[in-house]
Amino acid sequence: MSAASTSPRGRPAARRISRARFEERLFGVLRWVVIAFLAVITLAPFFYMLLLSVKPIDALLLDPGQLWVSAEDFTLSTYREVLKPTSEGGQGFVHMLANSALVSLGAVVLTLLAAIPGAYAVSRLKFFGGRQVSALFLAVYLFPATLLAVPLFVMFAKMGLQGSLVGLAIVYIAQTVPVSIYMMKNYFVTIPYSIEEAAALDGCSRLQTVRKVILPLAAPSLMATGLYVFMIAWNEFLFALLFLAAQPDKWTVSLGLQQLAGGIEVSKTVLMAGSVVLTIPVVLLFFAAERLLTEGLTSGADKS
Repeated sequence: MSAASTSPRGRPAARRISRARFEERLFGVLRWVVIAFLAVITLAPFFYMLLLSVKPIDALLLDPGQLWVSAEDFTLSTYREVLKPTSEGGQGFVHMLANSALVSLGAVVLTLLAAIPGAYAVSRLKFFGGRQVSALFLAVYLFPATLLAVPLFVMFAKMGLQGSLVGLAIVYIAQTVPVSIYMMKNYFVTIPYSIEEAAALDGCSRLQTVRKVILPLAAPSLMATGLYVFMIAWNEFLFALLFLAAQPDKWTVSLGLQQLAGGIEVSKTVLMAGSVVLTIPVVLLFFAAERLLTEGLTSGADKS
């Protein structure tokens, strides 16, 4: 009687355990399937681009779908053509890379100088509309870049900054500061206010507290925000075309790549080599800062 009474109770429990194990195994397999699928669709285009960049145009025309390159066909002449100065018959990408690096790093510095005080004020100071200001910052992205391009171009032309790399870096602030404030604000609110109170007791002013306490603790968020701004400035095309079209010696690498894409006499293998040259600096920078970037992007997610 006792065994009969416990048996019906034991069966549902056993079924729940077996179902939980089945779901755990199923989702474990599906997780790796999804990861593999995302890895393939992400890496396959880059792999094919890299493959075409080390293949001569003759081999490409004979078999465009070939997914490997033989030792006889392997060549780096495409990279030499891309990186060689224009005075020597190349595409001058080294000079364009230097221009892009100057503009991107300048945009990062200017954005952080403007965004750090704004993010700190939004996260720490109490003022009217403080809760809605973050939504207003993100609302800037509701407007297309072309809406800002014409007034910014006219304003900077009157200031004499048209065709200037410094002017282009300043223009990028209009795109990067709002979301940078939003990103860093989410991290600043996770820093305990008691730390600032302890610094104030030690005689630190608010500015000293921000410089000596808050910024070191917010290094992951600063890295994530800086890398985000760098990628925007590095890949941006519209404003670079608008401000630098008449100054070929100041072109960024995105403008140089568009020139390769529109050139009839330039082979597609050289175009792919230029694309690899454009992509590699950002990829290397991402892997170098991967840990801090992950920490910064997930900051503010814990609401406990």
